[in-house]
Amino acid sequence: MILPACAINPTQLPHPPKPSSLNSVPNQTHFNTNQSLSLKHPSKYTDPIVAWTSSIAQYCKGGHLVKAASEFVRMREANIEPNHITLITLLSVCAHHPSQISISFGTTVHAHACKLGLHVNDVMVGTALIDMYAKCGRVDFARLAFNQMGVRNLVSWNTMIDGYMRNGRIEDALQLFDQLPVKNAVSWTALIGGFVKKDFHEEALECFREMQLAGVAYDYVTIIAVIAACANLGTLGLGLWVHRLVMTQAFRNNVRVSNSLIDMYSRCGCIELARQVFDRMSNRTLVTWNSIIVGFAVNGFADEALNYFNSMQEEGFKPDGVSYTGALMACSHAGLINEGLKIFENMRRVHRISPRIEHYGCLVDLYSRAGRLEEAWNVLKNMPMRPNEVVLGSLLAACRTQGNIGLAENVMKYLIELDPGKDSNYVLLSNIYAAVGKWDGATKVRRRMKERGIQKIPGFSSIEIDSSIHKFVAGDKSHEEKDHIYAALELLSFELQLCGYVPDFPRKESYEDE
Repeated sequence: MILPACAINPTQLPHPPKPSSLNSVPNQTHFNTNQSLSLKHPSKYTDPIVAWTSSIAQYCKGGHLVKAASEFVRMREANIEPNHITLITLLSVCAHHPSQISISFGTTVHAHACKLGLHVNDVMVGTALIDMYAKCGRVDFARLAFNQMGVRNLVSWNTMIDGYMRNGRIEDALQLFDQLPVKNAVSWTALIGGFVKKDFHEEALECFREMQLAGVAYDYVTIIAVIAACANLGTLGLGLWVHRLVMTQAFRNNVRVSNSLIDMYSRCGCIELARQVFDRMSNRTLVTWNSIIVGFAVNGFADEALNYFNSMQEEGFKPDGVSYTGALMACSHAGLINEGLKIFENMRRVHRISPRIEHYGCLVDLYSRAGRLEEAWNVLKNMPMRPNEVVLGSLLAACRTQGNIGLAENVMKYLIELDPGKDSNYVLLSNIYAAVGKWDGATKVRRRMKERGIQKIPGFSSIEIDSSIHKFVAGDKSHEEKDHIYAALELLSFELQLCGYVPDFPRKESYEDE
C-alpha cells in the first residue's frame, strides 16, 4: 500500500486552523469524554497537531499500521502539517511491524520528512528513519538516511551499527564502529549481540574482552548477550567467570540475567548449577520456569522436569507453548509415551494452546524413541503444517536405529524437497543402507551426491579446557597436541580390550568412516 505524499512548501510553517473548523478534529473514538469535551470547549484550545498525533499514536500503540496510515491521510486532507513527533510515531510502528506495507508507508513518511527538512535537521527523525529501514531489511536505505543527517548523536551511530549487524553486514558494522568517536555500552552491545545472533560466538566474546580493555562499563543487556555466547559454545569455565562477574554488579538480581544463567548452565550440562540459580531467585517469571523445565528435560531428568512443570502451575503460572515443549521433551527422553500423549491433549483441550511444529516434533520423537515408527509417521503425515528438517531428521535417525529402510526412503523424499543440498541427510541414508548390508543402496546414494555436487561436511567434536575451545575432526592430525592425544586414545583402546570389549567392525566402511 503506497499512500500519496501531499505536496507542501518546505519552508511553510504549520498554521493551526480555527477551533471551529470541522476538518481539524481527528477521530475522537480513542479519547475519553473529558478529552473530547476539551477539544470542543471554546475556552480550551488544543493544538490540532497534538490532537491528530495522539489519535495516530493510539493506533500505533496497538500495532494497527493501516489505521494509523489512514488517520495520517485524514490529517493531511485536513491541511494539518505533521511535526517531528508525528513522523517518529509513524516510523516506529513501521519498524516494529516490518512488512512490505511498512516499507511502502515508511517511504511515504520519509518523503514528508524530506519536504519539511526534518530528515536533515532533526536528529530524532533521522534516527527513526535509520531504525525503520534497518528493521525492514533495507539497510542500504538506512545508510543513506544516516549519511543525509546534518546532525548525528550517539544514538544515531548505534542504531546504524545495530542495523548493519541485524542484516548480517558485519564488515560494514565494524568499519562504522571504528569511525565512531565515542563508544558507550550500547555501541559495544550492538556488536556483541549482533555477533551472537549471527552465530559468531567466539567473536562476540572477543569483542567483550576488547570492551573491558577499553574501560567501558557494561550493563545487563551486554551480559545477557555474553552469557548467550557462552551457552552456544558450551564454555562452562568462561560462563562461571561471567557469573562471578555478575555477582559484583548492581544488576546481579536482574531476572533476565538469572534466566540467561539458568539456560547457560543447562546447555553446558550443569543442571545443578542451574537449579541453584533458580532457587536463589526471589522473583520468577514464566521464562524462569520454562528455562529450568527445558533444562532438566534436555539433560535427561524427566521426573524433575515434570515436577517443575506441575509446580509452576501450582504457583499460579499458566504454561505456554515453551512449557509444553519442555514437558513433552522430558517424556520423549524418558520414554513416557502415555504421559506425553496426555500432556499433548491437555495442551489443546485444557489450555487451548494450538500445537506448533515443535510440539508435533516432540510427539514424533516420542514415538520414534520408543520404536513405534509407524505411529510417528502417521503423526508426521497428519500434521496441519509442513514438517521441517528437524522433525524429519528425528524420524530418519530412528529408522537407522530400527533398520527400517522403507520408511527411511519415504522420509528422505520429504527431506530432499525441503533441502536437496543438505549433506547429512544423504550420509544418514547411506549409512542406513550400509548398516543392513545393502551396499548397492549406499553406493546409489553416494553417486547421487556426486552428481549433485554435494560434499560431506566433516563433523567435529569440541572440548573446553581452561576456557578455550579445542575442536577435533575425525582423523585430524593438525592439533598441536596430536601426539599426546593419539597416545591417550591408544591407551584407552588397550584398556577396553583388557576389559573384554571387542569392536564390531562392519563388513564394509560406512560413509562416516570416510
